[in-house]
Amino acid sequence: MSELMAPAVSGAVAGLGVAVPMGAMSVLLLQEAMRHRGAAVAAAAGIAVVDLGYAALATVLGPRLASHVGPVEAWVRLASALILLVIAARGLHSARGPRLPQVTAPPARSPAPAAPAAPAAASPAVGSGAAGPGRAFGRFVALTAVNPTTALYFAALTTAQGGGLRSGPTGAAFLAGVALASLLWQQFLVVLGSFAGARVSPTVRLWTFRLGHGLVAAYALKIAFPLPRT
Repeated sequence: MSELMAPAVSGAVAGLGVAVPMGAMSVLLLQEAMRHRGAAVAAAAGIAVVDLGYAALATVLGPRLASHVGPVEAWVRLASALILLVIAARGLHSARGPRLPQVTAPPARSPAPAAPAAPAAASPAVGSGAAGPGRAFGRFVALTAVNPTTALYFAALTTAQGGGLRSGPTGAAFLAGVALASLLWQQFLVVLGSFAGARVSPTVRLWTFRLGHGLVAAYALKIAFPLPRT
């Protein structure tokens, strides 16, 4: 069991690295939670499913690629680390200015004039107009899947450490860490959106960007060393 702890922790860090920066998807999730918590829970699961899917695909292909580049494995690790550093640098650079998507509360409805009581069957259901859990899940799966950065992130990461993910149990532990970390973070955003919503300050969101992309940069440095010998 102890030999599976390292890949599980590694997967958790990888999952947090891609999930923590509060970009456009996080803003959409917060807004969904402010409108309908049940749909937001399903939407959060959809984001985590896509993260797991990309990680699983990369975990299958990464070790196979790494097994064919044994003589230049150190250079492959270095190239993957550089890709991750570029992703981290772009994310950190975007956190410097006030260009992050804003969280806006749903507009307050003006009070309607009093009307005669209608039969119970004719009254609209509470929360009508909000997307149901199934539709929210599908919508967030589609929106997350079209982001190429997530796929590139996991491809670079798993190729760099492909040798360590070749065994089935090790790869499964890595994927479990990715899925659990991503799901827990997205569900935390649902809770945050339900209770805090629009009160999430720009400063807090900037620090999530710095934290998440800082994790990516740290991961890149971890897999880059030891440097290839010339």
